[in-house]
Amino acid sequence: MRSAIITRNTSETKIHIEVNLDGTGSYDVATGIGFLDHMVEQFSRHSLIDVVMKVDGDLHIDQHHTTEDSAIALGQALTQALGDKAGIGRYGSTYSPMDETLARVALDISGRPILVWRAGFTQEKLGEWDTELIEHWFHSVAQAAGITLHVELIYGQNNHHICESIYKGFARAMRQAVELDPRKGASIPSTKGQLGG
Repeated sequence: MRSAIITRNTSETKIHIEVNLDGTGSYDVATGIGFLDHMVEQFSRHSLIDVVMKVDGDLHIDQHHTTEDSAIALGQALTQALGDKAGIGRYGSTYSPMDETLARVALDISGRPILVWRAGFTQEKLGEWDTELIEHWFHSVAQAAGITLHVELIYGQNNHHICESIYKGFARAMRQAVELDPRKGASIPSTKGQLGG
């Protein structure tokens, strides 16, 4: 089973994360930020990656550390669960519609982390979550998991729909990328014989 457990304790956050890449999309998420919980739940459900995420962060200061550190720990867990990445699809891409909104997400589990972000929001908060932190969450996941990640809002008006469309698109692209391809067997999906480095 391709799974991982990450515990990350700092003076700013205490985090426990579990992932199972071959799950059913079950989740148990509590970050202290309601809208972030909702988005991580969407990621789990639509990627079919089981996620347990428990975060005790310094929300009395602001939401930055909780947002950033939860993403870093999730990225670390994904990397650990993937192991040497033998047999995975490696690439994933999807168009993600939600009502009037359409987003496009494409990614490569390349070991070369970068985020290209072409999206934005017209309000400062979704629920109590600062919308400026959404891009930062994706940046932190991409860095920690070694993902080349491209996120583009093609069009949309409702900020809730925009955010949810992006998270669902990320989930569906990740599902494609982490799934095992029986034609690849135990081979690493790179002519270099390794991913990253």
